[in-house]
Amino acid sequence: MHEFLDNLSVYREAIRQTFSIVSVSLVAGGVLGLALGLVLYATRPGSLLGNRAVFLAVNVLVNVVRPVPFVIFITAIQPLMLHTIGTTIGTTAVTFALSLSAAFAISRIVEQNLLTVDPGVVEAARATGARPVGILLTVLIPEALGPLILGYTFVFVAIVDMSAQAGLFGGGGLGDFAITYGSQRYNWPVVYITVATIVVIVQAGQFLGNWLARRALRR
Repeated sequence: MHEFLDNLSVYREAIRQTFSIVSVSLVAGGVLGLALGLVLYATRPGSLLGNRAVFLAVNVLVNVVRPVPFVIFITAIQPLMLHTIGTTIGTTAVTFALSLSAAFAISRIVEQNLLTVDPGVVEAARATGARPVGILLTVLIPEALGPLILGYTFVFVAIVDMSAQAGLFGGGGLGDFAITYGSQRYNWPVVYITVATIVVIVQAGQFLGNWLARRALRR
């Protein structure tokens, strides 16, 4: 236990790195995923901006990328990372890859939740002369807000899970701390404290997501 206390500053830095990776990835991936999800919904044949070619292209892209395990995904996009952010290792590289990976997962969640909105609501908005983009932003998203918040909460938990692999690419974080200062030194209290910290972060995020979703559903 005393070894954990000796590395308390490293533990705090690992928590900061995990929060940084998860928060930036959730925001960046959330915005990009929302845009992709809106495109998937709007260009679906028979929808607001029905366009079969665009829908098929985006749909195939999402279906190809979404199931790829994160470790393989971050390895596969290293040429893209090198071209766009100039590095393939470190916190920035891991955050970039997590943002992209989360975006494809979120896009499908957004599309599926928008599809559950009563078509009558969309028709009523159309009857008032509302434009497609206006219907997407002011009618569909507010109507599906509660389920969307729950979907984003699910992705938050997944990002925390994937961030534990950041150490493999020099990204630091709690997963790297547990391996470097815990399992590799047979210091199991360090591992258990780190696991407990991750569980607390996930539970806090889940609680906040559930609370926000309940408030949205009671409007």
